[in-house]
Amino acid sequence: MAETTRVSSNGTAPRGPYISVITNRTTNLLIRGAMLFGVGVFLALVLNLLQVQRNVTLFPPDVISSIFSSAWWVPPCCGTASALIGLLYPCIDRRLGEPHKLKREWSSVMRCVAVFVGINHASAKVDFANNVQLSLTLAALSVGLWWTFDRSRSGFGLGVAIALLATLATQLLVYNGVFQYTSPDFLYIRSWLPCIFFAGVITMGNIGRQLALYECKVVQEKSHQD
Repeated sequence: MAETTRVSSNGTAPRGPYISVITNRTTNLLIRGAMLFGVGVFLALVLNLLQVQRNVTLFPPDVISSIFSSAWWVPPCCGTASALIGLLYPCIDRRLGEPHKLKREWSSVMRCVAVFVGINHASAKVDFANNVQLSLTLAALSVGLWWTFDRSRSGFGLGVAIALLATLATQLLVYNGVFQYTSPDFLYIRSWLPCIFFAGVITMGNIGRQLALYECKVVQEKSHQD
């Protein structure tokens, strides 16, 4: 996406959409990272509120810092992870030379976000006979989300790898008493947690890909106009 800045007759750089004005690649990455961070923080607050209402997670009273019943460190951690994932996915696509085969548009990305929130809502609100049934259902929904909105090998591989790492990190936090899950059924945590992480990785990966694609399209249009 490298581009040479051109100057118009009046000595000023041509103007365009918000990101086309900036030609520095590092600055573009920072803009996309900030947007992904904001999305991650927002989703963390909303989804954590669902979990707390269902009494799935319990934080010690001294770390509850807002009406959203979220420990102060949860939204920044989720925002940082979302930014890294959203920037990593398009980078891996370019490295592997694996273009995304599905039609990419913002409406599809928003549907992906809605399905992800729905999966979280199901884990918090729907009563299942046992944890095995819940885990299998969420696993099927998560794979279905990948198949509907991604279908790339890199997306699936990264989703599984990051979900396993996030589950391990969560297990270590719970083991050290940072927070706890009610009725844990798998090594201090809920067995369905990797499915939620996997769906979240796929969702943020799609958002990151769409932001990168939009940036690329704007730069190309600007080049043609120049």
